[in-house]
Amino acid sequence: MDDPLKETKKGVLKKLFFSTLYLSAFTFGGGYVIVTLLKNKFVDELHWIDEDEMLDLVAIAQSSPGAIAVNGAIVVGYKLAGLPGILFASLGAVLPPLVILTLVSYFYAAFRSNFIIQGMLSGMRAGVGAVIISVVYDMGSSVAKSKDALLLAIMAVSFAANYFFNVSVVYIVLLVAAIGAVRTIVRERRKDKTT
Repeated sequence: MDDPLKETKKGVLKKLFFSTLYLSAFTFGGGYVIVTLLKNKFVDELHWIDEDEMLDLVAIAQSSPGAIAVNGAIVVGYKLAGLPGILFASLGAVLPPLVILTLVSYFYAAFRSNFIIQGMLSGMRAGVGAVIISVVYDMGSSVAKSKDALLLAIMAVSFAANYFFNVSVVYIVLLVAAIGAVRTIVRERRKDKTT
């Protein structure tokens, strides 16, 4: 894995800004779509983060209030370059939607009734569904590869609780976070006893 710290700080911040700017500008469908693209850019292409770290960062971004795309940019930016990384990554993530929404709101009346624009938006919705399925597959296969019985049970029970019993995602996230905290504390205590 390449170490972003080996590059100059200015170079890392520049790459971070333009990467998040590019991803944000060409990502349609919300935050879950950008997760795959963040992984492709920072894990697969730049090798700045490994896959397990990326999953942890995505979990943090998802459980934080606000847009997942911005939260994802913030946690990746902080991991790679600290506070300046947060500034550059979040600025890169926020600028494209700000500009696009400003233009769309200005021309809203023309877009609302335009058949071609409506067709493009319908096509994008279908593409977004495919990308979300890809994200679920990538994250789920990562958990499955770990062969951790607890993680597999949490994944299955969380899905069933939300899908079949309409349990709020908020409660599921809080419960799973508590389970993770307890598990980490128990592991650390066991390490301390064996050391």
